[in-house]
Amino acid sequence: MKTIIIIGDGMSDRPVARLGGKTPLMVARKPHIDRIAREGRQGRLRTIGETGPADSAVANLAVLGYDASVSKEGRAVLEAASMGVDIEPGDVALRCNLVCLEGPAAEQRIRNHSAGHIATAEAAELIAALEAELGGGRGSEPIRFHAGVSYRHLLVLTGGWASSAVECAPPHDHVGGRAADLLPRPLPDAPAAEKDAAQRTAARLVALHAQAAGILTAHPVNLARRAAGRDEANSIWTWSPGRRPTMPTLRERFGVRGAVISAVDLVMGLGVYAGLDLIRVPGATGLHDTNYEGKAQACLDALIDHDFVYVHVEATDEAAHARDLDLKIRCIEFLDERLVRPILAGLEANNIAAAVAVLPDHPTPVETGQHGRDPVPVAIRRPGDAPDATTGYDEVQAAQGALGLMVGDEFIRRVLA
Repeated sequence: MKTIIIIGDGMSDRPVARLGGKTPLMVARKPHIDRIAREGRQGRLRTIGETGPADSAVANLAVLGYDASVSKEGRAVLEAASMGVDIEPGDVALRCNLVCLEGPAAEQRIRNHSAGHIATAEAAELIAALEAELGGGRGSEPIRFHAGVSYRHLLVLTGGWASSAVECAPPHDHVGGRAADLLPRPLPDAPAAEKDAAQRTAARLVALHAQAAGILTAHPVNLARRAAGRDEANSIWTWSPGRRPTMPTLRERFGVRGAVISAVDLVMGLGVYAGLDLIRVPGATGLHDTNYEGKAQACLDALIDHDFVYVHVEATDEAAHARDLDLKIRCIEFLDERLVRPILAGLEANNIAAAVAVLPDHPTPVETGQHGRDPVPVAIRRPGDAPDATTGYDEVQAAQGALGLMVGDEFIRRVLA
């Protein structure tokens, strides 16, 4: 039997006052996802622990049944794998966002985590300027910048001088926060052997933020954005430090050949370490305007020679980070109509027996714009399995489903069984 896992990133939520205490999943029109729930079984999956980072790296690894300790190295090393950037032993990789800060210098606050969702071509110019002036692997504390997609980039501290025992604030969780209060600092519980290196690393990163701001503010890309009244990419924001992890592949664990479809380097990099083939879909943006139909067709095509396909859509999470309730609801409806519907239709047209699961990796409540720790709702439709009594997909009905509360690798074992 084939298996498809569809991830609506950050799709689940908490009751919203404006919706009369309902969640976006409860009010969105999503007949095809509801069909999966009605014809299958529901439950919940704990993807984020009560402590530790409420992070997409942790959550997506948990969906695939990996121990949380694998994710302690953060998302940057996963993104590096997707970008083809080699992380050597001794290197520390960090996500390097281009962000927009606003306000007077001493009181600057994070206006947004994405520099207004800056275009990839503009961002590439800015990252190239930073690499030329600050990077290049030069000096006693060498670093390199690597350009990614839109606001998502990579900073690698090379040469073995740095520590990953540094506390960094994810910018999407601190929109409106005072930048000076959120800058990198050594972890208070850093191992004794790493305390000096952690202090050195934090100081280097803080200095780098200040140096990069001067370069970015004066760059022609930002001058043009300023003249057009658009948010500037006037600062970098470094976070999620880590070293290269090791983990068994899904083929080694379950004997399946799999593929991953996503616009997000984090998820594609996770796929590299999990041994999945990477499928890149033209027009996949990570936003509400992503190529849903292209992802659906790529999923169906991948089933020809793969046992398992992991289809990830970022749009709902980005809408929630922006605290845009209407857009989050619309993105759920896009996911249903433009991705889930054609996948189900394609399975039926081609007489393919497949288990189909739908779930978020984590909640992103729209009223806070931050990742939550609540267990996520799961719907699984497997040929031959009798349905439970639930009739539609949302947080409340999932809690009443026959699958109960799943932890650890219970979900992935159940869906691949």
